[in-house]
Amino acid sequence: RKQLAYEMGGEERIQNQRDRGKLTVRERIEALVDPGSFREHGVLAGSAEYDGAELKEFRSSAFVMGRAKLDGRPVVVGGGDFTARARPQAGGRGGNKSGQSEEMAFELKIPMVRLIDGFGADIRAIGSIGRTYIPANPNFSLVAAMMGEIPVVSLALGAVAGWPAAQVAASHFSVMVKGISQVFAAGPPVVQRALGLTIDKEELGGYMLHARGSGLVDNEAEDEVDAFRQARRFLSYLPSNVDGLPPIEQSDDPVDRREQELLSLIPRDRNRPYDTRKMVALVMDRDSTFEMGRYYGRSQVTMFARLNGRPVGVLANDPLAAGGAMDAQAAQKFEKFVDLCDSFHLPVVNFVDQPGFMIGPAAEAAGTLKQGVRALAALYQAEIPWASIIVRRVYGVAGAGHQNHERFNLRMAWPSGEWGSLPIEGGVAAAYRRQIEAADDPAAERERLESELIDIRSPFRTAESYNIEEIIDPRETRPLLCEWVELAYESLPRQLGRRMRWMRP
Repeated sequence: RKQLAYEMGGEERIQNQRDRGKLTVRERIEALVDPGSFREHGVLAGSAEYDGAELKEFRSSAFVMGRAKLDGRPVVVGGGDFTARARPQAGGRGGNKSGQSEEMAFELKIPMVRLIDGFGADIRAIGSIGRTYIPANPNFSLVAAMMGEIPVVSLALGAVAGWPAAQVAASHFSVMVKGISQVFAAGPPVVQRALGLTIDKEELGGYMLHARGSGLVDNEAEDEVDAFRQARRFLSYLPSNVDGLPPIEQSDDPVDRREQELLSLIPRDRNRPYDTRKMVALVMDRDSTFEMGRYYGRSQVTMFARLNGRPVGVLANDPLAAGGAMDAQAAQKFEKFVDLCDSFHLPVVNFVDQPGFMIGPAAEAAGTLKQGVRALAALYQAEIPWASIIVRRVYGVAGAGHQNHERFNLRMAWPSGEWGSLPIEGGVAAAYRRQIEAADDPAAERERLESELIDIRSPFRTAESYNIEEIIDPRETRPLLCEWVELAYESLPRQLGRRMRWMRP
């Protein structure tokens, strides 16, 4: 019977899967987990036909799941077997193996990795059961609870619709594979029938739409192996559950490393951008950064990294995208990442160069202020250790959102720092409008007012009133953060456990 199960949907269906450039579900599991560590549950589940007492035919369940290890740590892995969808089932769940895999991960308090390839309900099931049924979302309370207890990873590895598509969204980290993954609420035939719109799978739900447009998934992968690599990398920064600490690695990167390049990284010309990711890499442990959501909300960078081997969440503003301003997408990205780090007690380092909320009609129509306030709420509800490094601009409400000002945070500024309610250049035109308009030479009057105020923009004047705690040589950033992260990790055991408010899908 096991041998029949391992044959899955049969040679023809398996070959068809491979012709599409896709691995079978068991090949995927073996490529993902530590060699020889997979212990399958429910291998005998499926549908059988008998001739009296003799087994005539057996078709395996369309879902494969079990326990395994990733980098030596236990996980639960479950995946759809697209080759075994010969017999449709109401709800498309293959018995309750899918639900039980999530129950197993939740009860054992170990990460859940979903390998998603397939649809939810199949309309053909109505014919087989002889009736229609009221739809339900089985285990959804468990799905929501998992988000506050264990890391959940979803890899979309084919055309995904219905409940499996919702599972992609209900994750801490999700990936689509270029060319083979599409995710949608309903596929092209349903869209064509309901809306009269002819569209192909890639246009409807390909990686360009979701990893770079909608933000439904976090990352895109070049192929399935790259998706598995990203899943392992993501989990390496997180604890197995909220009751434990993130794993600490041995680091041979000196904590007192001082990078000369940081002295000139921020341009003297305030209108010129710089390479944010390079800046972060120069401070963090070498080769330790892993970015989430690079192509969504591009003015906000979110990534994981390590300081002296200790995992941290990293926020940074990217002046190459909208000058680093917070738009609606960047705010959503900020909120999700802060909730993720807070749920798993991961300290955050924020490299701040925030000119403020994105302005203009498009930004207003997108709900930038609403999404921005939600981001600020996530920040103020977070309880994790927090460090802010002000590298350049801090303006307005969005700029104020670089930390919670009602609790202690480590905060330092580089000499390139500047701040205020509004940038002087734009603020003068608004605040002194009547005076400027009444002048004989309005342009000269505006320049005179700006020059007077720019003279007092020096961050050292702010330091004199202790409104900025420290102004540091940029080369000291890594040594000081490495000192801070040790203290931060000493405080974490007092915070362990599920938060009163945790990350939602």
